[in-house]
Amino acid sequence: MLIQVTHAVAPTETQPLDGRRLQALRRELLRAGVDGFLVPRGDEYLGEYVPPSGERLAWISGFSGSAGLAIVTASQAVLFTDGRYTTQAQAQLDAKFWQIRHLTEEPPQDWLAEHAAGLRIGFDPWLHPQSAIDKLGTGATLVPLVANPLDAAWTDRPAPPLAAAVPQPAEFAGRDSAEKRAEAAASLRAAGESAAVLADPHSVAWLLNIRGGDLEHTPLALGCALLRDDASVELFMAPEKLDETVRRHLGNAVATHPPAALAGRLEKLAGKRVRIDPEITPVWFAATLTEAGARVQTGEDPCRLPRACKNPVEQEGSRNAHRRDALGLARFLAWFDAEAVGKTEMQAAEVLLGFRRALPLFRAESFPAISGAGENGAIIHYRATEATDRRIKANECFLIDSGGQFTDGTTDVTRTLWTGPGPAPEALRQRYTRVLQGHISLAVLRFPHGIAGNHIDAVARAPLWQAGLDYDHGTGHGIGSFLSVHEGPVSISRAAKPIAIQPGMILSDEPGYYLPGAYGIRIENLLLVQEAAPQPDQKKRFLAFETLTLAPYDRRLIDRSLLSPAEIRWIDAYHARVLAEVGPGLEPEPAAWLRAACAPLQG
Repeated sequence: MLIQVTHAVAPTETQPLDGRRLQALRRELLRAGVDGFLVPRGDEYLGEYVPPSGERLAWISGFSGSAGLAIVTASQAVLFTDGRYTTQAQAQLDAKFWQIRHLTEEPPQDWLAEHAAGLRIGFDPWLHPQSAIDKLGTGATLVPLVANPLDAAWTDRPAPPLAAAVPQPAEFAGRDSAEKRAEAAASLRAAGESAAVLADPHSVAWLLNIRGGDLEHTPLALGCALLRDDASVELFMAPEKLDETVRRHLGNAVATHPPAALAGRLEKLAGKRVRIDPEITPVWFAATLTEAGARVQTGEDPCRLPRACKNPVEQEGSRNAHRRDALGLARFLAWFDAEAVGKTEMQAAEVLLGFRRALPLFRAESFPAISGAGENGAIIHYRATEATDRRIKANECFLIDSGGQFTDGTTDVTRTLWTGPGPAPEALRQRYTRVLQGHISLAVLRFPHGIAGNHIDAVARAPLWQAGLDYDHGTGHGIGSFLSVHEGPVSISRAAKPIAIQPGMILSDEPGYYLPGAYGIRIENLLLVQEAAPQPDQKKRFLAFETLTLAPYDRRLIDRSLLSPAEIRWIDAYHARVLAEVGPGLEPEPAAWLRAACAPLQG
């Protein structure tokens, strides 16, 4: 099953910005009768990754990061983004036209209260969830607009993607769609609700066991659905995506409609109680249902938590995907040690992609590889371009964060490497080792049921904190099963919502440290949540993590003097496991490299 991607390169990647697009948008704002406009990163599906037709924020600003919000008024243009992208934003935005603010330290609602009090700020109700509008609506009058003024200004906007939807076979999905629909419908009946809006294409994909190629790195067929309390579904998706094979797969309990039919079908729910998840559903849905006379109930998307808790087949699929991915990683790391110096960042990323493409069941990268040498590694979500691509030098740090989409699982792994041939500086080794200690501390953690990601974030930061260091991003995120590399509802960060971690979830473990202008350090494995083996006198159930990722750490960056005996034993045991599981599948040259890379620290 080959997922075909059918979209073009976003125009912002080839067209420089000079302020004319801002002028065009401001003319449209005058026509719309508003004083400003909100431009989010997400499209009408509110996803992290969007097709070229949804790259509105990049089109207006030049900023290509995956998280951000712009506010444009007659006299100001401000971009809000988080710590992963502030350095990138400074490089991509023209300071003559744009201001940059930290999304959490200087939130947009504060800016609106200070600069837009009394102004009418327009927004597209398709592009914002209700939770975001509620948070922003304290400093200005927010006005939903029928037509998006930015779309009117964007005269050469690409057409939406129309890649075919395809079935996700039961051998990888693990559960039949009918079983999933029955379970989700039972939750609606228990809540006295007649239907639920599934605005998130990830939920649609999981519930109906379908995938697609509308996005470059996430195998989605973009569309939305209504789930009824009798377990039937109405799917709203462009007919061109649904051939006879996928229609037979969907079956008679799934009715299909073109997206233009959505408003009319919602009107049929007049008088019914309809669930909407305010965190991931565009404002348009609640407004349309309310106007039609339906009773909107706020609640979590009934597919979101079940999707995050991988079933046994999905868990084993992820293990298998990581074992195959480890072969590609080992071949790349061996190549890197021998040949990377003198090559460029983009060439290194392409070599890694080539090794992955040769692996069975590989479909695509799970995100554009972050291939950062030296100072570029300090840009947390750096992406090399023709303009920034630089050669990898001797005796410097190189950060490679990458992943693969396999039919049976999604991978995401980061390693920080020393290019040599000289020894790494002592300060660098100390900082790397503290990051590694935090990474290990989270991997070995046992914790009781009910613990959420915000409760354990500090575990990974503590070794850095002891040295007065920290990092400006979360410690971990959820990962889908041949779906998005970033999946809710659970994450590991100080800002994470208090949603309990549950068995079957897959979370990343990726502390880091970044010295702007010099280097970046990040170490990332994926962890599968499992029931922990009981201990003597244990009175409640505990959970533990199973490490899925199989790739050695760079011994040249480890300062053994900082490690405890237990940490050294853990690293040696992990490396022994990597060698045992990965080594037999390698050719002689990378196998020899792996044996040296996995040699015990303790000796």
